[in-house]
Amino acid sequence: IALPSEFAARIARNTQLVIQEETGITDVIDPWGGSYMMESLTKAIGDKAWGLIKEIEEHGGMAKAIETGLPKLRIEEAAARKQALIDRGEKVIVGVNKYQTEEQADVDIMEIDNPAVRKSQLERLAKIRKERDAGKVEAGLNALSEAAANGDGNLLTLAIEAVRARATVGEVSSALESVYGRYAAEAKTTQGVYGSFYKDDEAWQGIIGRVDKFEEAQGRRPRMLVCKMGQDGHDRGAKVIATAFADVGFDIDLSPMFSTPEEVVRQAVENDVHVIGVSSQAAGHKTMIPQLINELQKAESSDIAVIIGGVIPKQDYGYLEQVGVKGIFGPGTPIPQAADEVLRVIEANV
Repeated sequence: IALPSEFAARIARNTQLVIQEETGITDVIDPWGGSYMMESLTKAIGDKAWGLIKEIEEHGGMAKAIETGLPKLRIEEAAARKQALIDRGEKVIVGVNKYQTEEQADVDIMEIDNPAVRKSQLERLAKIRKERDAGKVEAGLNALSEAAANGDGNLLTLAIEAVRARATVGEVSSALESVYGRYAAEAKTTQGVYGSFYKDDEAWQGIIGRVDKFEEAQGRRPRMLVCKMGQDGHDRGAKVIATAFADVGFDIDLSPMFSTPEEVVRQAVENDVHVIGVSSQAAGHKTMIPQLINELQKAESSDIAVIIGGVIPKQDYGYLEQVGVKGIFGPGTPIPQAADEVLRVIEANV
C-alpha cells in the first residue's frame, strides 16, 4: 500500500510481543521438541544451502563468484520463480492472491514530503561544514586516500577517524573513489525462469503472439527500459519484471541503480525504447516522475511512454496520471496483466 505508518509498525511489533509474552514460546530451548516436520525442513534448507556453497567454491570463492554475478543471478532466479508461483496462485499470499476483500478500506498511510526532507538535510550539511574544523577533515580524508593508494593502514579505522572529524559519507566515498574508481555493475538479467511456468497458459501465449505481430508491423520488438532512480535500492521487483517481460518477448534494458532522471532519459533515448518502466519502492515517485517527464520533454522524446510499478499508494494515482504517467501497477499486480497493459500502451503510442 505504502511505506509502513506508525500504526502498521505497531501492529507488526505487537504481533512479535504477543508471541513473546503470551505464548510461552521463549520459556523453552526447543519449543518444537524434535518435531519431524521442523527437522525435515531444517535438513532441506541445509542441503540446499550446502549445494550453493559448493557451487560458489567451484567458482573460486565468493569474491570470484560476485565478479561473475553468480549470487545475484541465483537470487533473481529464485525471485522470478516465487513470483510466478504467486501470480499463478500456487503459492498463497493471504489477501493478495487468495481471500481478497472486495472493497479496500481506506487506511492511514505514511506520506513523506521529499522536498522538505531534502531541504532539511542540505541545511544540516551546510551547518556541519560551517562548524567543523576544515583542516582536520582534510587531513583525515588525505590520510584515507594515501592508505588506499599505498596499501598501508586500516581503511575502516581511517574512515571512522575522518567521520569523527565530521567528514561526510560522500566525502569519505570520494576519497576512496579517487584511488579505486567507482564500481560499475553490469546489468544482466536471467531469462526463461518466469516464462517456464506459463508455457501452457493461453493468456500468456496470446501476449507472446501480440509481441510477434508488433515485431512484424514495426520491424522490432517492443523495448522497455526498467529503471531505479534516486536512493531507492530495492531492485527485486525491477529484476523480476525485467526477466518476465523478456520471457514474453520484450527487449529489455536496465538502468544502473541510483540513476538520476537525466541519466535515465539519456539511456532511454540512446537505446530508442518505447517505454520507461520506473520501479518505486521508497516513496520517491512524486519527486522523481515529474523530473523524468520534464527531462523527456527537454530531450524532445515525449513519445517515450512512462509507466510505474511498486509501492504506490492509491492516493497518488491521480497525481501521477495528471503529470503524464500512462500506467500504474501497485503491489499484487500479476505480471501477465502488467505485460498486457504495457503492450497496449506501446501499441497505442506507435
